[in-house]
Amino acid sequence: MFETETVLDRRRLRRHLSFWRLAAIAAIAIAAGAYFSNGDTLAGLTGKKQIARVTLEGTISEDRKKLRMLGKIAEADHVAALIVFVNSPGGTTTGGEAIYEALREVSKKKPVVAQFGTIAASAGYIVGLATDHIVARGNTITGSVGVIVQWPEVSDLLDKVGVKVNEVKSGLLKATPSLFQPLDEPGRKVTSEMVTDSYRWFLSLVEERRGIKADNVPGLMEGRIFSGRQALAHKLIDEIGGEAEAVRWLEDERKIAKKLKVVDWKPSDGSRFGLTSIAADISRAATSAALTAFSERAGETALLRGFSLDGLVSVWHPSEN
Repeated sequence: MFETETVLDRRRLRRHLSFWRLAAIAAIAIAAGAYFSNGDTLAGLTGKKQIARVTLEGTISEDRKKLRMLGKIAEADHVAALIVFVNSPGGTTTGGEAIYEALREVSKKKPVVAQFGTIAASAGYIVGLATDHIVARGNTITGSVGVIVQWPEVSDLLDKVGVKVNEVKSGLLKATPSLFQPLDEPGRKVTSEMVTDSYRWFLSLVEERRGIKADNVPGLMEGRIFSGRQALAHKLIDEIGGEAEAVRWLEDERKIAKKLKVVDWKPSDGSRFGLTSIAADISRAATSAALTAFSERAGETALLRGFSLDGLVSVWHPSEN
């Protein structure tokens, strides 16, 4: 009898231990999920108010995950405001346009402020134009209002190595400009018209959003860059400072509750715990490291990096002599 009760007690103890082990695993999973989602999921469940922070660094492109994330921020009741940290020389003009429109949708529901880092030029400046207030460092590089399209032309090289490219096309302007033939006058004309159209759109954004006349700002229409102090003098930005000044503006001018936590939001890649997701993360990291090493060894130039951007480009980089 005594042995039977002992066995039953041990079984009950095992069941209790199993329950608490499962509970502990579930708690760890929830905590890890909240961590990997940068706190926004947990804050949403608790209803705790926050200021969302979105970081846009490097080349700006039309990223659907980022656009969906901005849509979620617009609809999130626990997000009181949005800070957009921009540290980018620019990118594709359509990428800047897409993020601009998404941020304007956010601003219809909650205040949005931009904080410029080391550089926020071209398409990076387009992003800033979408916000209600722009804060930049005194030495931030900004401006570079304009559009460019670049492509290499290798017809002479092909002639030297004895390679001929044949083509049959439906019209004279199809596939113009081309890598494989010099740019003729009709091709130059239509390409220039396209660049001019996008440039006028960019200028209209500057004038509309900043309340200025572009031709009153020295060099603006020529695509020059400005320091943060120069940009402030010409009303291209609103304030010199960093995140503290951005938060203070939200509190003072938009009456956002003081001392709200600023929470980073990042695009969701779905579950981050599966073997497939982990393998993909490892693969991406290895590929990035390999490309970085190759770029350093090959001495990749800013011009060559520009060739990797298809379409109209709003990007700034210094000339390399």
